[in-house]
Amino acid sequence: MRGQSDLVKKPLLKRIKTWAIVLIVVLIYAWAFGSAPHLELKDTAAQALKAIIHGFIHPDFGYIYDPDGEDLLHALLETLAIAVLGTFISAVLCVPFAFWAARNMSKYYVVSTLGKVVLSSIRVFPELIMALLFIKSVGLGAFAGILALGFHSIGMLGKLFGESIENMNFSAREALIASGANRIQVLWFAILPEVMPAFMSYTLYRFEISVRSAAILGIVGAGGIGAPLIFALNGHSWDRVGIILWGIIIMVTIIDYISGSIRRRLI
Repeated sequence: MRGQSDLVKKPLLKRIKTWAIVLIVVLIYAWAFGSAPHLELKDTAAQALKAIIHGFIHPDFGYIYDPDGEDLLHALLETLAIAVLGTFISAVLCVPFAFWAARNMSKYYVVSTLGKVVLSSIRVFPELIMALLFIKSVGLGAFAGILALGFHSIGMLGKLFGESIENMNFSAREALIASGANRIQVLWFAILPEVMPAFMSYTLYRFEISVRSAAILGIVGAGGIGAPLIFALNGHSWDRVGIILWGIIIMVTIIDYISGSIRRRLI
């Protein structure tokens, strides 16, 4: 009888737990919608949406190339350069942070925990906030965008690299240590070959994200395609907005395809 009562209690407790979770989720959504400001569409919303769609369907092809340099191709190349350099900087600088944050690289728990806290603190600030800070330091332009992407990406890549180090196979490392290898030799011949494919894969994935982020950094003056996009939006040049959006879509799609193909070969 006691066993049967336990079986009855378990489904009851499970149902209570399920309904409690559902109730909490419903209350969270109710609070979120209740705290939101009053939402209403402007009278010109339909007209503006129609103009945007028309500009997207009939883009300004004359803006694709201009010998003077104020065109779509130059802006997209600058955006791509910002993403490449920002990702390269972060991929190099995050490596020591990754080894610092990896729990299996230190005897003391507090050391790796401190490394994880540092990486989490870096990830707190989004790219736009970083761009505004670096604009105040180095001025307007692509250099501020490169520094913003590079610094912000250290937090994410450092976290991913650290997890790769924690999940690595230690057989090669233990074999080298048993044969008398020093720390540098163990790092170079055992640890790095083990984690390098994951490092490369995560770097390519971060590069894909950086391309998207670099496309909007120009909105605050950090170079790239964002600056002409915000100027076109403010000037209601919807045909130019359309060709800029097409350029961003095509560039991001090509990069995603190439990066995805490379990552599939690395993994």
